[in-house]
Amino acid sequence: MAMPELWAGTDAGKAEHHCVVIDSDGQRKLSRRVANDETALLNLIGDVLALSEDEPVTWAIDLNAGGAALMIALLTGNGQQVLYIPGRTVHHASGSYRGDGKTDAQDAFVIADQARMRRDLQPMRHGDDIALDLRILTSRRLDLAADRTRGINRLRAQMLEYFPALERAFDYSTSKASLVLLTGYQSPAALRRIGKNRLAEWLKNRKVRNYKLVAATAVEAAEAQHTAVAGEKLAATMIAKLAREVMALDEEIAETDVLIEGRFREHPHAEVILSMPGIGPVLAAEFIAHTGGDMSVFGSPDRLAGVAGLAPVPRDSGRISGNMRRPRRYCRRLLRVFYMSAQVAARCCPTSKAFYERKRAEGKNHRQAVIALARRRLNVLWALIRDGRVFEITAPPNPAVLG
Repeated sequence: MAMPELWAGTDAGKAEHHCVVIDSDGQRKLSRRVANDETALLNLIGDVLALSEDEPVTWAIDLNAGGAALMIALLTGNGQQVLYIPGRTVHHASGSYRGDGKTDAQDAFVIADQARMRRDLQPMRHGDDIALDLRILTSRRLDLAADRTRGINRLRAQMLEYFPALERAFDYSTSKASLVLLTGYQSPAALRRIGKNRLAEWLKNRKVRNYKLVAATAVEAAEAQHTAVAGEKLAATMIAKLAREVMALDEEIAETDVLIEGRFREHPHAEVILSMPGIGPVLAAEFIAHTGGDMSVFGSPDRLAGVAGLAPVPRDSGRISGNMRRPRRYCRRLLRVFYMSAQVAARCCPTSKAFYERKRAEGKNHRQAVIALARRRLNVLWALIRDGRVFEITAPPNPAVLG
């Protein structure tokens, strides 16, 4: 394959991009600001290809999503090779170039020059449609879960100001019954007026489980406080509103989970990934979303472990060697997939439990043992996907060979 004669670096933005094209000597052949618009971008691609005179062009860009999505789609759709250079890499590389100024044109030149000199940059590929859909769905679910957590925290903080007994009576993050209760009754006086029996009947009509216990607990909390705190009436109104919002978020999260599972099960690796103990549909969907579902992009399980933050990196200097530390840059959501699933597997999978217990016996704390287990499970999952087979325990685990 002929070496590319031109490198096109693009500093991507929301409304506009700046593209700089250089040759093999690093000389600028084109520098242009273009609108983030299909017609303008296609004109730019055509002009760059005209400059190359049928020689290959290597494109490089500092974003892999967001405002750069349209340009990446146009480039890959026209058969162009696109390299991804993270913005952090561009920032550090800029320090080695002459001059202190920072402009979009300068950043685009640095991107193009780095693509010209470096051989360790990974080409971007057209994403798997299922992986892209799962990325959208899992991101939405993450936002909903964060909104729910904020709603619960705000609800508890508000209730603590005027009715602390009821605030500590229930775990509002896990008890749907307590949220139903708050949609109708939020103050000590209101709970005392309705009484335990009528409150139980009210909860029963709303299909609350353990309605008698919930009613008894709420009225007991009301009997413990007979003082009306200033602002109680408005605070109670806000509590009812917050409870309804949290319940609505619960419903949307459940609907999103159904969409995630349905889309994930269409993926060719779905059965293999779900066979791993501790990995359910949501975590499995996160794995596909943040790996693209194509293991060949990573090349080896060690590379995937580095991206997931499960492979320590050396920090040696002079005579000091053997120091290892967590990497600073890694995919935190991919780490979450392996860490959370390892915690579950350490309880429910005999093989994983034996490995975890052996690591604890070696003196590692819980977190270290779980990370070690997550790293081992990553290797197993990689092999299963590579071979197209599901996880099976064919014999009782032997601690002597788990290391």
